[in-house]
Amino acid sequence: MKSFKKDIILLLFSVALLIQNRLSAQTPLIKVACMGDSVTAGYLFANPKTESYPSQLQLMLGNNFEVKNFGFSGATLLKKGHKPYYKTKECAEAIAFAPDIAIIHLGLNDTDPRNWPNYKEDFDADYTWLLDTLRKQNPKVKLFICRMTPIFNEHPRFKSGTRDWYWEIQTQIERIAKANHVRLIDFHEKLYARPDLFPDALHPVKEGATILAQTVYGNITKDFGGLTLASVFSDNMVLQRNQPIVVYGTANGEDRVEVLFRGQKQLVTTDSNGKWKAIFPAMAAGGPYQLSIQGEGKTIVIKNILIGDVWFCSGQSNMAFPLQMSENGLAEVKTAIANSKLRLLNWKAIQETNDMAWDSVTLAKTNQLKFFLGNWAICDSTSAKKFSAIAYYFGKNIMQEENIPIGLIEVAVGGSPIESWIDRYTLEHDDKEVDVLTNWQKSDFIMPWVRERAGVNLKNATNPKQRHPYDPCYNFEAGVSAFVHFPIKGVLWYQGESNAHNVGLYEHLLPEMVKSWRNAWGTEFPFYYVQLSSTDRPSWPEFREMQYRLQSQIPNSGMAISMDYGDEKNVHPIKKKEVADRLARLALHYTYKKSIAANGPFAVEAKQKKETIWISFASAKQLRTSDNKLVIGFELVNDKGQHFETSAIIVNNKVVITVPKEENIKTVLYAWKPFTLANLVNESGLPCSTFRLEVNPLENKK
Repeated sequence: MKSFKKDIILLLFSVALLIQNRLSAQTPLIKVACMGDSVTAGYLFANPKTESYPSQLQLMLGNNFEVKNFGFSGATLLKKGHKPYYKTKECAEAIAFAPDIAIIHLGLNDTDPRNWPNYKEDFDADYTWLLDTLRKQNPKVKLFICRMTPIFNEHPRFKSGTRDWYWEIQTQIERIAKANHVRLIDFHEKLYARPDLFPDALHPVKEGATILAQTVYGNITKDFGGLTLASVFSDNMVLQRNQPIVVYGTANGEDRVEVLFRGQKQLVTTDSNGKWKAIFPAMAAGGPYQLSIQGEGKTIVIKNILIGDVWFCSGQSNMAFPLQMSENGLAEVKTAIANSKLRLLNWKAIQETNDMAWDSVTLAKTNQLKFFLGNWAICDSTSAKKFSAIAYYFGKNIMQEENIPIGLIEVAVGGSPIESWIDRYTLEHDDKEVDVLTNWQKSDFIMPWVRERAGVNLKNATNPKQRHPYDPCYNFEAGVSAFVHFPIKGVLWYQGESNAHNVGLYEHLLPEMVKSWRNAWGTEFPFYYVQLSSTDRPSWPEFREMQYRLQSQIPNSGMAISMDYGDEKNVHPIKKKEVADRLARLALHYTYKKSIAANGPFAVEAKQKKETIWISFASAKQLRTSDNKLVIGFELVNDKGQHFETSAIIVNNKVVITVPKEENIKTVLYAWKPFTLANLVNESGLPCSTFRLEVNPLENKK
């Protein structure tokens, strides 16, 4: 009996195996050839057969696919390159494989000075040859060519040519894809902000290979995870008025997405990377409204939307300084009215940059650019108390004056240097700043305090390239980039404390940052910033004077003075409403075209007449002092560099200073103490900034 049962089991097993073999014969495996250089081959991996991106892709695609790795380390696409791929055994085997799908990632090694400068004119034709050869072997092959994975700044040839040739090749690859009617896979986008995954600046570790495999998987299967909406969209949000309204997200490849808003419908189709975007005509302020997005088997509804003006509020700790900690802030919190026209999006950091070591979860999320999170909220006593005091008071002021909804987006990090807010491409191509990207934790570009605090936070890090919000580019990549496709009215900026050690460099960087942000948003939005306050830090007078000059260098900008509300011992003054009101004055005057004073006295000329120096001012119909006492804050500097504190008086709407006897005065300084009590204001009570002014030659000297 036992023998009979055993025979039956063997018979059933044989039948099942026969059926499986017949099914396999009926549905042959889809052959996928991954062709490329060392990134494809898995250069860094101890076991490329399990860790390289082609091996991970095999697991994702499953048993209906046969994925083979035809990567060759050091290979060039150029036939005349120093190690041409077309001559390799791997290339010959890939062609003989007659793949149904071919993924080609080449070009990195063509950036070598032995290759690109000499043979770049052949690049298009050589790539076309490879594509045509694969088509001859299998006319039905689906061809994908890849935008290259990043080459980071630590690469030894980065500044000597590789940086620039790399981007030339990226442009070539895009053109080749179009000319040859093949699909383009973007290997660059998701890895460009992940230098932590590239220990040698060129080859990704396994997590990076996983990202590549996921990218290829999505392009082959069109599975990008289904319908999603960009993170900036949530209940209670504000959309920018009088600009086209853009709604965007991702869905599976070639899915149709229906977007409904205010009785209008937009039907869009996702692109090859699963991205979709619906654009509605510009609309006037109003609301509340509802937004509905329908995709394959899923509907997303966003409620209680207002249309008004959206201001992006960013910087370091004085921008992040919460309403509840400001002067009279607790009383203001209690009066914050629910269901108002003021809406707040606090894009809050998952961990403060305070004096503590971060845990492994925080470190991992920071590397993954998951450092910020938040949703829109109606302004009330709960949402307002931890929101930026500067932004809150500004928004409340504009809302009341304009009688429109106002949306405020706060993205700020205490202690962060300006380098962390600038995008990587801008820094890489800035010859003054590119070196800050290399080992920034030991770089003199970064203020010592900033490096020390980051070192404390990263004490438990095991990755030598662990990211941090003080890391150059980081806050742009993890924070700002989430909003650059979302239309805004303008930007508020309060930062500089962590760059005050290098005044000249900041004078270069802030205009570059503004330009890069405007390029990212695609609009010349107004940019209003706060001058550093008054406190006992030696370099701050020069820094304040530099910030004052920047107004003329940055188009469509303005600066709010804060030094008269400073604190001698505390870098975080608590008088935030007064400073925010000055920002609001700038916006109301220049952006909203209101007849309201926005600027304090502006020193135009210092002219010596015998034993007196007469200083004339613009933006001052009536000079006076803030406390109705004697003018305080002026100094004179002679030709030997000696300083003389001096008294001053106001005569005929000019400041008059008596010159010390026998002194050859060259320069007038105002509010040049780190903590200053300077008190010159105009008829609107707006203060005069810290300034330095050269004295015109002496008249009528005896």
